[in-house]
Amino acid sequence: MTQRSMKYVEVLNSKMAYVDEGLSEGKETVALFLHGNPTSSYLWRNVIPHVAPHVRCVAPDLIGFGHSDRPNLSYRIEDHASYLQVFIEALNLTDVILVLHDWGSALGLDWARRHSTQVKGLALMEFIAPVPTWLDLGTTAYEYLKTLRDPAIGRSLVIDHNIFIEQGLPSGVVRHLSAHEMEEYRRPFLNANDREPIYRFPNELPIAGSPSDVYAMAVAYHEWLLSTDTPKLFFHAQPGIFIPPARAEFYRTHLKSCHAVDLGHGLHYLQEDHPDTIGQEIAAWLKMLP
Repeated sequence: MTQRSMKYVEVLNSKMAYVDEGLSEGKETVALFLHGNPTSSYLWRNVIPHVAPHVRCVAPDLIGFGHSDRPNLSYRIEDHASYLQVFIEALNLTDVILVLHDWGSALGLDWARRHSTQVKGLALMEFIAPVPTWLDLGTTAYEYLKTLRDPAIGRSLVIDHNIFIEQGLPSGVVRHLSAHEMEEYRRPFLNANDREPIYRFPNELPIAGSPSDVYAMAVAYHEWLLSTDTPKLFFHAQPGIFIPPARAEFYRTHLKSCHAVDLGHGLHYLQEDHPDTIGQEIAAWLKMLP
């Protein structure tokens, strides 16, 4: 997807950008693709073409990301949730299949729990669940997140040195991202003043009860996710980052009405390594939904 395909909608006095592809006649189901940190709707560029022939596909840039505006916010999850809710209302999306990744999963699952009658299906990959203690994180994630959540060191690494774009993003992809791809991911955050949204997200991760409001939100949507019969498509990879093999096996056996897909070798940004498989599996799954 290129900049020419972007549309814009006014949300809480700011413009949110979004991709809108596929079927458009009448009232139809919409696949809503939600990205995380530090990406944008660009993450879905090679997935959507497989899905768009079957259903309308909408992929917003979260506020502060991609081509969306960067208002003066704290960029806490509460802020993102408010913008997302108004975005969905502005586009009148009432019959929704959520395709979720990273922080898009936290926002999408929180919205789905509160609007379950509007949700037709859930496609999940590398999604965020509440982490009971710091020791429940793997060694690499533990050290990385502890550093990023240090008020001085973490802020300098993300804001001053742009570490999330320059190191975090490529280290979450198995293949080598091209110069053009890295340029597109860098583009929204060339200026240090625009990197507050990237910095805030790792500090919002629900770990050991903190931040308390985000942790409570994650517990609520995670309990709903495990209890709901809403159809699910669950992608996982090895070794993964948020969803390592042992956790993947838990969800394979505990999620109701779920079809699981093992993508093979993958880390966090699975759409960069397996876009065709993800898109084709979503397209096939759509045909089985009631």
